[in-house]
This record gives sequence, C-alpha cells and structure tokens, in this order.
Amino acid sequence: MKRDLFLTREKETEMEKPLRPEISETPLKGVRSNIVQSIRAFRVQNLQETATRLGHHFLYANLATAQSKQDVLDMIAQQFTLPANFGKNFDALYDCMTDPLHKSGPQPGFIVVLEHIPANGKFDKEAREQLLDIFRDTADYWADRKVPFRCFYSFR
Repeated sequence: MKRDLFLTREKETEMEKPLRPEISETPLKGVRSNIVQSIRAFRVQNLQETATRLGHHFLYANLATAQSKQDVLDMIAQQFTLPANFGKNFDALYDCMTDPLHKSGPQPGFIVVLEHIPANGKFDKEAREQLLDIFRDTADYWADRKVPFRCFYSFR
C-alpha cells in the first residue's frame, strides 16, 4: 500500500511539470515573441538549443560567402530547404515563410538566424533592409496568428 501511494505521488509530481520550459527559463527571457533583431549577445548554439527546448522550428542560414541578392536568396533557399518551386525573389521568400506553413497546420513557433548578411556594393544597405523587412513582415504575419517568430541577424 505504501509503495502504491509513493508511485501515485511520484506520477502526480511528474504531471505537474510543464512539458516545455517557460520562456522565462530560456535565454530569450525579455525578448518579444515576434521580432527581428541583431544577434548581438546571443550565440547560435544557444538559440538552437532554446528552439529545441521550446519545440520551435529552428531555421539557420550562414550567408558568409554571399555577394549578391541572388546569392543570398539561393543560400537561404538551400539552407532553409525551401520548396524547389521557390521563385528566388523577396516576395517568394515571404510567401514560403508564411502561407504554406500556416496551411500545413498549427505551428509551435520559429527561431530564425541569418548570420553574416553581406554588406557590400552588390548587396547594399537598401537590399539588406529589404531582406530584413521580409522577415519583419513575416514576424507580423505570425504575430497575427499568435505564433512566436524571432529572427536574429548579423552583418559581415
């Protein structure tokens, strides 16, 4: 009888624990749920681990060798494993990051890292802002659906 009581209490204790950690228990504590911001104090590995712990999708693109807009789009498409019919323009990128994912069912959340965005003549400030605007618009799209979407970036 005592053994059964112990097992029952142990199961109750296990059931009280949340399946996923609270955001306050992660490095993202204090980071808005839908935002595009510089990676600054965050490490990619920590963001990936946090995505795993929260059950969120983790999308990572290392753009260190990209020189032009086309290079950036090609690398994002390859590293995010976007569909083969991806149009390789900013509008198509937005479309791939929003509607098809929404239609595929409930989404738990996203942590996206764009590392080493080029800063050169072929990918100037305007192109960089257009790219980040796509991710800002994507964050707004998911915010409207109450799905966390955090994008972190760095420039080369």
